Amino acid sequence: MSIQRSLSLFFWSAFFFVLTGFVVGVGAIEKWRQAPVTAMLEREALSGPRESVVIDFSKAVRAESFTDKIILDPAIPFRTEWHDFGKRLIITPEENWPIETRYRLSIGQGLTSFFARTPIFSFGLDSPRLPKIVSVTPGDQAHDVLLGVEDPIRIEFDRSARDFYVDFRIDPAVEVVYQNNPEKTVFEILPSADLDAGRSHHLSVWARWRTDGDEGYRLIGESRFTTLPPRPTTLSRDFATRIEEAKRFTRAKRTDGKYIDVDLAHQVMTLFEDGRAVDAYMISSGKRGMDTPKGEFAIENKAARPWSKAYSLYMPYWQAITPDGKYGIHELPEWPGGYKEGANHLGTPVSHGCMRLGVGPAKRVYEWAPVGTPVVIY
Repeated sequence: MSIQRSLSLFFWSAFFFVLTGFVVGVGAIEKWRQAPVTAMLEREALSGPRESVVIDFSKAVRAESFTDKIILDPAIPFRTEWHDFGKRLIITPEENWPIETRYRLSIGQGLTSFFARTPIFSFGLDSPRLPKIVSVTPGDQAHDVLLGVEDPIRIEFDRSARDFYVDFRIDPAVEVVYQNNPEKTVFEILPSADLDAGRSHHLSVWARWRTDGDEGYRLIGESRFTTLPPRPTTLSRDFATRIEEAKRFTRAKRTDGKYIDVDLAHQVMTLFEDGRAVDAYMISSGKRGMDTPKGEFAIENKAARPWSKAYSLYMPYWQAITPDGKYGIHELPEWPGGYKEGANHLGTPVSHGCMRLGVGPAKRVYEWAPVGTPVVIY
């Protein structure tokens, strides 16, 4: 009897223990079943043409209970896929997302895997936007623009344009060529023909999805610039004006490092560095019959105040441009007694072949140009 009573006591103890566990478990399951379901949108802003929208649920749901309850406004065709045992919803458009459109994604009431009702979900969603222009060179309303391989139109975007066709248009109409960096964030554009000098030009930038037709192009930026006017055909008698015109209109013959540009017709010397005019001065070159040679030369040697045996004169700030020293650049010559030739000869070819500079400019060029500096005379 004692053994039977012990077994009976053990049985009922085990029964009540299991029953209690069952009741507690059922209660816990019911509590979990009734707990609110949450959903989270993975990304609120899309970037790719057919990028998928991903929603993660806190509990597994029954996919069939959401049939016809997933709505995008404005409406576009899409397909849905369920993953992770009903905890992840993927929405993919059947065509490219319309550019820069705000959507409302609504998910109606459905059921969890334990048949509890889900709340209604609503999300804001931004479709992909066009690349934004962050800089344009030359800038808007720029003047005296002279485009070239060293100085193209340069456009930088805030992000890659690899998913887009970008169209660069110049008005008056001209075909353009361009190149871009590997990331497709920077584009350099040049017209295939020279633009009319001294004229205003309109630059507009358009973009569309690569898989869209031309009707998909949208304007993303525009600016205006005015090209450099033609150089005046007549020489100004005012030297200051002529120097400013030289700095403005002289086109660099070299774009790497320093070089000295000599325009015999205008009697102007212009200093260039990396394709940019840094200064200009009036000169006096060789007179008729003793002309200054044209061509490409270089500074061969230099001396601060050498004596010319041939002319019995001092040639301050001498810089030879030929190995034999026959031709060079120097300040207005001086007699031994200190008399210096007048600056009134500057702007007129009166020398015996050298290029004379005034007091001040000669020292400036002497100090600016090291031996080996190219000299281009034309």
